[in-house]
Amino acid sequence: MKKILGILAGVVLVVASVGVGAQEKYPNQPVRLIVPFPPGGGTDLVSRVIATELSKSTGWAVAPDNKPGSGGSLGLGLGGKAKPDGYTLVMAQNANLVVNPLLGVGNYDPIKDFSPVLLVASAPQVLIVAKDSKFKTIQELIEAAKSKPGSVKFASPGVGTSAHLAGELMQQLSGAKFLHVPYKGTGQALPDLFGGRVDFFIASAPSLMTHIKEGTGRALAVFDKKRSADLPDIPTLVEVGYPNSEAVTWWGVVAPAGTPKAVVERLNKEINAILKLPETISQLKNGGADAHGSSVEAFSALIKSDVPKWQSVIEKANLKPRG
Repeated sequence: MKKILGILAGVVLVVASVGVGAQEKYPNQPVRLIVPFPPGGGTDLVSRVIATELSKSTGWAVAPDNKPGSGGSLGLGLGGKAKPDGYTLVMAQNANLVVNPLLGVGNYDPIKDFSPVLLVASAPQVLIVAKDSKFKTIQELIEAAKSKPGSVKFASPGVGTSAHLAGELMQQLSGAKFLHVPYKGTGQALPDLFGGRVDFFIASAPSLMTHIKEGTGRALAVFDKKRSADLPDIPTLVEVGYPNSEAVTWWGVVAPAGTPKAVVERLNKEINAILKLPETISQLKNGGADAHGSSVEAFSALIKSDVPKWQSVIEKANLKPRG
């Protein structure tokens, strides 16, 4: 009996040592980072900066893999169904991870189907008008829409986009009533804004910064808790009296649910480290995004808090599922 117990104890020790060794060797093959949008956009830029700097700092082989479709939901769906071994990650965005499922787009649950790794970067939504617009301040624009509901035309890149929901949130907080004019993207909306056919437009800072700097558009408000370093003279909606009006685009790394905790923590540690490097911060900044970094728990809490926030906005705006 003692001999059998001794053999069993030895087997347990061998298995335990193999498990430890396997964790220590992670990763021992290339890591795939799914990018849910085409090359050239903001998510692609953030993903490639992270993949490149992570490869340089650790010696790992991290390969971005563009999987666009359904407003980012195709890539998220693939990531959520991948083997939870740490070798498939996704660069998620609040619009595709949180908002799309609320609108019936994407066959995944933002809480149940993913293991959050960390918050990587963010960029605020910005409200702009044409350079010759009669509206000089955000207060003037809101008061005009309150005094004559439906007279102020609000352009967005499309129904259910982060920019559209930012506008809906502003209406709900201020009591103003805009006439929403959805387009198929920023490129289609801006000519009508600059031509005076719509009164204002909301989009993420990176997509509008060139027009603001060139003077073709004027920023009136930023949807964030604090002023943007790129737009230091532009007030936030919080400043002008609307608490809880933040509407930022954020990017974060997620893994399939069930990914080992040790692997998630290793990824969190290594990516947090590169987000403190000047070259990473500079590259993200040049693309219009602010580097962050976070604990696993903080990123998980952000995702969980975004779900009811945007669910409430969607319900109050009576937006119907698109799926």
